[in-house]
Amino acid sequence: MIEIDGHHLSLEDVVLVARNGEKVAISAAGRQNIERARQWMETILKTDRPVYGINTGFGIFADRRIPSRDSARLSRNLIVSHAVGTGDPLPEEVVRAAMLVRANTLTKGHSGVRIEVVDTLLEMLNKGVTPIVPSQGSLGSSGDLGPLSHMALVFTTDSDDREEDSGWAMVQGERMTGKAAMRKAGIQRIILGPKEGLAVNNGATFSAAIGALAVWDAEYICDVAEAALSLSVEAMQGCPSAFDARLHAVRGQHGQIEVAEKVRELTAGSSLVGSTNRVQDAYSLRCAPQVQGASRDAIRFVRGVIEAEINAATDNPLLFEPDVALSGGNFHGEPVGMVMDFLAIALSEIAAISERRVFRMTDAKLNGGLPPMLVDTPEAAGLNSGLMMPQYTAASLVLENQTLAHPDSVHSLPTSGEQEDHNANAMTAARHARQVLENTNHVLAIELFTATRAVDLRLRANPGTHIGQGTQTVYNRVRNAVPYQPGDAWWGPEIEKVKRLVLDHTLV
Repeated sequence: MIEIDGHHLSLEDVVLVARNGEKVAISAAGRQNIERARQWMETILKTDRPVYGINTGFGIFADRRIPSRDSARLSRNLIVSHAVGTGDPLPEEVVRAAMLVRANTLTKGHSGVRIEVVDTLLEMLNKGVTPIVPSQGSLGSSGDLGPLSHMALVFTTDSDDREEDSGWAMVQGERMTGKAAMRKAGIQRIILGPKEGLAVNNGATFSAAIGALAVWDAEYICDVAEAALSLSVEAMQGCPSAFDARLHAVRGQHGQIEVAEKVRELTAGSSLVGSTNRVQDAYSLRCAPQVQGASRDAIRFVRGVIEAEINAATDNPLLFEPDVALSGGNFHGEPVGMVMDFLAIALSEIAAISERRVFRMTDAKLNGGLPPMLVDTPEAAGLNSGLMMPQYTAASLVLENQTLAHPDSVHSLPTSGEQEDHNANAMTAARHARQVLENTNHVLAIELFTATRAVDLRLRANPGTHIGQGTQTVYNRVRNAVPYQPGDAWWGPEIEKVKRLVLDHTLV
């Protein structure tokens, strides 16, 4: 059971809830936070002063006063009018992650919602009610308004309680209206009160949720990339000097030092590494610690920003003791958008240098005596294409990454009658980073598949040689999934099996 209090949610918690169905509850401290902020809200409601989103309209209509008797209608109108997303539905794990992050945000105790709002979100998570949320249509600036409103349609209602206004959700693998889903799960839908509509849909929550899952996977991708690199160094009989600890210590870049150390660890005891007269290798081998290490450092930075965001109060206005409502811009997704761009760049570089190693291993002019395209024997070339096409696929994905990694956060268009005149584009950045991650997974699977075959051929050509103990473990896991085949075969499903080892976090 994970307990949330608005301050200590971790990426690990997000993964456990989003992917593994871990149950969630509000901690005692979290309940105190929510109740305290609600008391502040009640105090504000007793005054007659205008407070944005509580007794005013939204966005360009912030100067329009709304009578207190219409507060429930104001919140409901906000949700139904803002649920206008489009595109394919987001994966269920992303929606579950966003629900958890939003609940944690409200639990921080500056939003003024009733505790029933957070309890309802957590009950949906615990009983497997997942709103269907379109993936496109959010600027990530006044938060992910559209996605969060689609989420809120399912668990909120009004006095009319119309099923056609309840959105859509998944329950036990079945798609149905939000009202039907909540009824099937035995969860009461709620009528939102003053400010609760804004509290639910204001903040870059979906962007942060995608970011949390992507960073978690990206950190593992770094481990996989080091394993793939090490196997490629074995296959290419790489020069060990490029990984010498002294060389990396004098530069002082932490990620670079870590990558070189991992390669030394994995290849320790190898009789292939350093077995030629070459004094140095091509950049894709020699400079891999510098490139992949920079990506490691970038991902570490991204983690810090995302961890802060999933524990942030991000709606507007925010409440403070005793009766202070501060209108600001914590909903703006710039921090998330910028680091999602950074993440996409870091992952793109991992994939790019990986593809270059695949290319070298398959080119007979560059691979140090291995057969062209890694066919079983030189005589088989022509009749067999070998691993010609997996490199094509890797190259295609790398080119796609180069487009997707173009920064989204630098693009802005004004909205809401120029009231919202600088937007973050954070959701698009997060979605693109997630696609870059998926592409990079596949490129690394291709490198692992290629390097394992190259090692087979290298060992066969050099009887009595062996690879390092660490690389042997990685090699064995790949070969257990896909045995060596001498002639051409349908490589696609075999590469998918290797990718599954990556996706399941079981390769290293």
